[in-house]
Amino acid sequence: MTTFEDLYNRLVKASVQNQLPKELEHIKREGYDSHQLDCLLNPEKHPPVIRIGDCVCSEDERAACAGKCLFDALYRDKKGNLVVNPELCVGCENCIENCKAHKLTESRDILPALEALHHTDTPVYAMIAPAFINQFSQEITPGKLRAAFKRIGFAGMVEVALFADILTLKEALEFDRNILKEKDYQLTSCCCPMWIAMIRQIYHELIPHVPGSVSPMVACGRSIKTLYPKAVTVFVGPCLAKKAEAREKDVVDSTDHVLTFQEMQNIFSFAGIDPAKMPEDERDHSSRAGRIYASTGGVSEAVQKTVERLNPNREITVKAAHADGVRDCKAMLNDILEGKITANFIEGMGCACGCVGGPKALIPAEEGRKNVFRYGEEAPYPTPIDNPFVIELLHRLGFDTVESLLEHSDIFTRNF
Repeated sequence: MTTFEDLYNRLVKASVQNQLPKELEHIKREGYDSHQLDCLLNPEKHPPVIRIGDCVCSEDERAACAGKCLFDALYRDKKGNLVVNPELCVGCENCIENCKAHKLTESRDILPALEALHHTDTPVYAMIAPAFINQFSQEITPGKLRAAFKRIGFAGMVEVALFADILTLKEALEFDRNILKEKDYQLTSCCCPMWIAMIRQIYHELIPHVPGSVSPMVACGRSIKTLYPKAVTVFVGPCLAKKAEAREKDVVDSTDHVLTFQEMQNIFSFAGIDPAKMPEDERDHSSRAGRIYASTGGVSEAVQKTVERLNPNREITVKAAHADGVRDCKAMLNDILEGKITANFIEGMGCACGCVGGPKALIPAEEGRKNVFRYGEEAPYPTPIDNPFVIELLHRLGFDTVESLLEHSDIFTRNF
């Protein structure tokens, strides 16, 4: 019987070769699981975590399994099978890791993304996460990777780190405006979707301390669509939770498809493209601040340096605290509620080491962390306020001054 992975590989290979309709005919004649096929062809109809078979665990194992979701996104249907609530699932993957029967897996957006590349007349832009450095190979530079994306059919590859620059600037301005006393504090809102989900769903009493900023992914997608209204946007990163974030009602306008690094690697493999052999297509626009967002502590450091540039004589400076991993994030948030935190800028990442430790990263987290900081050191500008590309982009998007980022914006602001 065809497994889910077999079905996935066959359809991706056929789609890359522009032979999907013919392969679908073969699969239907052979007999197939209609639910699995629908999950692959129409991922937007399903949660970030999907069930690919009936549960075969004991009653005790089933009960323990259903109780492991921090966000209460799991429940049992009448047949005893685990069901994922799409409204509550944030894509943390904890249930996938703990499913002993291996009946849960991540959603895949690869087929509709390839469909957009092959069968639309509109430009399709790849938005690459800051964690991308050397994920696909040590020999692959950002310029070679950009050329590989274009070879596949993308109109361009945009580094989301440039928009992390803009969000760093916005959060630094928020800090400078709002943190006026020693007991004031701010929780970052623009890094990890799991961190934000924890605050919104479990620690909602802390929401007044979260500035209304979107994530760099959302900022990037909205900016592209502002400049090119007919564009299709595809985020590529190490995180399954980004698939859930892209579907949230107030930011669903930004990102059309989300691919993981593993999905992108599958496309390169089936297309016979080796990015390491591509020519250079260099366009370095982000500062060090934006590039280090992918590592735990990166957001805090970026905001701290930017606040120092904005207001060097400030009496109350940034005192950062950060945590990575869901358990440590919970502990830190509990400490905040109990008054045990003395920091005034607080950052949380759902994965160990930050985004570089995401479940769909292609290299070890510590190696990814080192790569990100090395790439940050290579940036021509230390902070976004020093980066002329940030200022130019803000002007193109209708912001006359840097301070105008504090005004409500349909691009960079969301309501929590």
